[in-house]
Amino acid sequence: MNEGSQQKEPRLDESKPVSRRKMNFFQTMSAVLWSFVGLRSGSDYRKDAERLNPVHVVIAGVILAAVFVLVLLMIVRAVVGSAVS
Repeated sequence: MNEGSQQKEPRLDESKPVSRRKMNFFQTMSAVLWSFVGLRSGSDYRKDAERLNPVHVVIAGVILAAVFVLVLLMIVRAVVGSAVS
């Protein structure tokens, strides 16, 4: 292969319009967290639905659900532990 036939790949997401760019993992975490809380406006939801990576959504959902369960367990242990003493 000669070097002239190889094209440079565009840098990450520069070739896509802003509305079509995928969200990074931390932006996905933020969107999933707001969804857990239930404070997401309809227009933001539609924008996010177009840009979210489904794999990131699943991973973020599992992580945030595990954190939620662990926080609940810590609260229950604190309440039960202080009630027994």
